[in-house]
Amino acid sequence: MLKPSLQLKLGQQLTMTPQLQQAIRLLQLPALELQAHIRELLETNVMLEPVDEGEGDDESESDGERPGAAEAGEVAPPTEPAREAEAATDGREETVEVLDEDWGRQGAGSAESTWNGEDDDRQQDIADAAGQSLQEYLLWQIELAHLAPREFAIARAIVDAVNDDGYLIEPLQDIAETLKPDVQCTGEDVEAVLARVQALDPAGVCARSIGECIELQLRQLDPSTPGMATAVAIARHHLEQLAGRDLAALKRELHTSEEDLAEALALVRSCHPRPGATISTSAPQYVVPDVFVRRGDRGWIVEINAATLPRVRLNHGYANLLGRSASHASLRAQLQEARWLLKSLEIRHETLIKVARSIVERQVAFLEQGEEHMRPMILKDIAEAVGMHESTISRITSGKYMHTPRGVFELRYFFSSQIEGADGSGTSSTAIRAKIRKLVKEEAPLAPLSDGRIAELLSAEGIPVARRTVAKYREALNIPSSGERKRSGSAPV
Repeated sequence: MLKPSLQLKLGQQLTMTPQLQQAIRLLQLPALELQAHIRELLETNVMLEPVDEGEGDDESESDGERPGAAEAGEVAPPTEPAREAEAATDGREETVEVLDEDWGRQGAGSAESTWNGEDDDRQQDIADAAGQSLQEYLLWQIELAHLAPREFAIARAIVDAVNDDGYLIEPLQDIAETLKPDVQCTGEDVEAVLARVQALDPAGVCARSIGECIELQLRQLDPSTPGMATAVAIARHHLEQLAGRDLAALKRELHTSEEDLAEALALVRSCHPRPGATISTSAPQYVVPDVFVRRGDRGWIVEINAATLPRVRLNHGYANLLGRSASHASLRAQLQEARWLLKSLEIRHETLIKVARSIVERQVAFLEQGEEHMRPMILKDIAEAVGMHESTISRITSGKYMHTPRGVFELRYFFSSQIEGADGSGTSSTAIRAKIRKLVKEEAPLAPLSDGRIAELLSAEGIPVARRTVAKYREALNIPSSGERKRSGSAPV
């Protein structure tokens, strides 16, 4: 017979507290989204206030005493303002140093922080605020051309019939019909005005076919340009042969030399097939690096971009007014939320520093010598180095960018799989792609390397890869096959 009983058990369970949820969410937010999130909190939480430029640590506190970082919830500066790690490269000792400003006391950020309302106008100064469509851009040029009223009306009708790629999509006779009865004109009259509109910028605009578009662009070159006549002939009558890469047949039909054909092909390939696409109506999207990496006297220096750090702190005036009274529950909730936010920002800052420093330590060869020397690295490697979970590393590297002397890269770019070598060492897939690109670039145009031959050359360097692996990487790099490269007569850059 079963009897009811009481039992005590001890166990551990991970609970996703609001503070932990907030810390996780802030870890994965990119810099611009983080600033937008802080801006929203500043508008809803009176316990938070922005830090103005020039304010220091000597600001007065109520009751004559400044609350401690732990008590007031203000972000304390990291305990190690400068950390160094030894990395051996090319037989010499390299150091990776972290420059870490006292960001918690300053509010962490420069005057260019984008969430500050006063800085919004400054951000517009560097943005492309033109925002003109192709039609607006063409009409602006037409107004400066001082056309007669009748020609101006026809030119406007032509511009209205141009699509976003810059091509005229309506027949000339239909354009003439749309102008009636206000303007009486024929298709020949429209064609006469079309010639003037086609002379506008961008070159090749208002063309009725790809061949006419290329020819319009070629006509703007000096007539004495080598290969000019052959290039025009190709644009008019032989684009299909060019698309099929049948250069031998193209040479026979044009009755030209191999040198002249090569010059003509270079001219044709330099033309833009969609001239209207060069006029963009959307504002450019800028990548803001979260971390700067530069070469110092003793090695590589890792520094957080201060412009991406939120300049926010606890409003001590409101916090001290609450005291220890049990009233004002809503304000106390906002105070706790503000403290959690500042602590979460501190966690995000220190995690980003640790991960960036660990990445640089492992990729010194890439910074020194380029993609071919990228080391294989996975999330687990960095997680073990900094003592964190792989999911944390995944969040902190998502949408974060590092500015290096070799360019701006997302932190995820430095993670790649490896292929085991004959000597037991591994080669990064990024390095293998770079090696394939280099081999194709240096190959003879008339004797391109096959995927099998590239695999043999890589194996000779101690990188055993299969032909199908080379083919997969080559296609990922948008490199044509050896047969297509041979027909084109040139290797891709």
